Amino acid sequence: MSDPVSLSKDRPAAVPDSGTPLGRHAAAPATGPDTGSGTGPDTGSGTGPYAGTHVADGPQAAPVVTAYPVSFTGSAGEYFRLWIVNSALTVVTLGLYLPWARVRNRQYFYGHTWVDGHNFEYRADPRRLLRSYLLVGALFLAYVLTGESESLGWVSGLIALLFLGLYPWLVAQSMRFQAVNTVHRGLRFHFDGRVQDAYVAYGAANVAAAVSGGLALPWAWFMQRRYQLNNLRYGSARGLFRGDVAPMYLIALVGVGLLVGAGLLLAIPAGVALVAWMASQGFELDSLNWNSAGLLGVLFVVVAYVILLAMNGVAWQYVRAATMRYVLNNAELGGVVRTGATFNPWQVVWISVSNGVAQVLTLGLATPWADIRRSRYLLRGVTVRAIVPLDEFAGRRGGPESALGEAATELLDIGLGF
Repeated sequence: MSDPVSLSKDRPAAVPDSGTPLGRHAAAPATGPDTGSGTGPDTGSGTGPYAGTHVADGPQAAPVVTAYPVSFTGSAGEYFRLWIVNSALTVVTLGLYLPWARVRNRQYFYGHTWVDGHNFEYRADPRRLLRSYLLVGALFLAYVLTGESESLGWVSGLIALLFLGLYPWLVAQSMRFQAVNTVHRGLRFHFDGRVQDAYVAYGAANVAAAVSGGLALPWAWFMQRRYQLNNLRYGSARGLFRGDVAPMYLIALVGVGLLVGAGLLLAIPAGVALVAWMASQGFELDSLNWNSAGLLGVLFVVVAYVILLAMNGVAWQYVRAATMRYVLNNAELGGVVRTGATFNPWQVVWISVSNGVAQVLTLGLATPWADIRRSRYLLRGVTVRAIVPLDEFAGRRGGPESALGEAATELLDIGLGF
């Protein structure tokens, strides 16, 4: 296995951004991140990731902001060789190699992601993951098998209730595991979220979203992102989510608009076709030959279902990308570090859709290329800005975290957006 830490090519240097204040009591730039042209105290009407900050009364020397562009140096050919070996070993070992495959894949992407001349590291122990994978896999297999039995159906129901009840706890454990195994400049991240807060963000909020018919879903997204960032820590610096719930609703409205637009585009030609067919029959309801329209009706329903399914995927990809950009533009660390994102959510949608088509046409062999393509576009649109050197963080040693939550979210394909 290649050592991702040893890679050191194409790393952009930090860019001094003098004149642009940063911090909890600093002025916001007039036009968003990385302008390098601060023009005085902010009125709170900025639109970038530093909007809403202000300068204390009286003359103050503005701290110098240094911009650290994030770079990604992975290549599709190199990753394909790693991916194909991991896939083959996972199949040959009947899935037992899966934890090692997941860790090696993640180590590749972490090792090729650079900030300020240092790459990230992923230090998870595959052996600990294997034990948790086996436990979660056994429970899932029991759920499937008992669900097929009339006499044991109650067991599958009990397992489902157990999962729903433990879901917020599993999320918290997964975040702790991911954070403590993420390292930059030799310093680990940590996640200090309390379990009771996880039950609010991932339990009560999801229930509210379901009961309200989806009206509270953007609020649930907001609560979950706030839980993630406000409990994240890098050394002694604690994370902070400076966002609000209103932009989450705007993002959701765009997603709903895509689905409604797709429905209208399908309804209009369907209505025209129905009227034309009825006209050919003389508009006599009693004499209409409905059997002749049966095949066409079934064909239309199938096509409409496929189109709506595809548009649902497009809408969800937009929501994910727009939410990611908003969160990155409102993330802060220790009051001295902030992130900014400039990638276009619609471009992310196009990349995701075209990646999916390529993966289908190549029977999955284009997956490494698709993963590299998406990561390269997203990461080159992210910048870290700080008023202190990134190595000026004090850390403490953290103990081992449970891998059960990580195994559950990985095996069940639960996207945490972490």
